[in-house]
Amino acid sequence: MNWKAFLFGAVAGAAGAYAVNAAISHNMDVPAQKVLSHARSQFKLSGQVSGSWIHMEAVPFEKNGIQYKVYRGGITRTSPDLEDGTEQFEFVADATTGTILDVYRL
Repeated sequence: MNWKAFLFGAVAGAAGAYAVNAAISHNMDVPAQKVLSHARSQFKLSGQVSGSWIHMEAVPFEKNGIQYKVYRGGITRTSPDLEDGTEQFEFVADATTGTILDVYRL
């Protein structure tokens, strides 16, 4: 067997496998639970989180003329500064990157 041909075939196979893996992983969404965990950690910086939820299915969303696939979720946070002690927020997070795009206080 010719070692040059074998080496060329091995390198070509490895490069092809790398390209396929990169293409597949690029089109995958971040898991909804990971997005929720990130949102909880960000809200914990300003107070204790007492509850949270997230829709597990990504839905279309438009912001500033740009289309996204997003997860919608919510956080309940306790705050001693408020009369009833709790405040609720709804958030929208990009399903591809996990970045929180918008937060609404309810």
